[in-house]
Amino acid sequence: SICSIKRNRQEKGNMNRLLALQSILLAEIDKHDKLVSERDYPIDWEKVHISSCAKIGYLLAEARNADPELAAAACACHDYGRIITGKQSGHADAGYEPIRALLWESGLYSAHEIEAIAAAVKNHSKKSEIGSPLEEIVKDADVLDFHQYGYDMRRKEQQDRLEQLLGF
Repeated sequence: SICSIKRNRQEKGNMNRLLALQSILLAEIDKHDKLVSERDYPIDWEKVHISSCAKIGYLLAEARNADPELAAAACACHDYGRIITGKQSGHADAGYEPIRALLWESGLYSAHEIEAIAAAVKNHSKKSEIGSPLEEIVKDADVLDFHQYGYDMRRKEQQDRLEQLLGF
């Protein structure tokens, strides 16, 4: 449970927030895998994607002079709506309130950080719109992660973003 992970983090003292968050998200994936019978993406993809997207986001944030830890956290959380519903359609909006609640319950992030992460979750699918620097990092990390694992970019706005990132 979140409380036991939080308590374990407090006992260990130095465990960083990103690792604690990813542990919470992995527990959530396991929980919702049992609750949701049909998924648009394999559950193993969700597990890999939270970690690999977080790493890409961390590196992008360093390159863009943004907060790398916050960017990695937002990238790890961005598909929470799909984790809890199993559905790609509408997952960004579906994840907004639940990720706010999960982050608040975790005790890992300030209210300001929670709002920034939740906004990035809500807006990450709007690939053709320009959002906050954090939202842009999440969008870019998401597209790059899909690309590195060979997933097709189904929407033109995803393809355009990837081409811009890779300089095509």
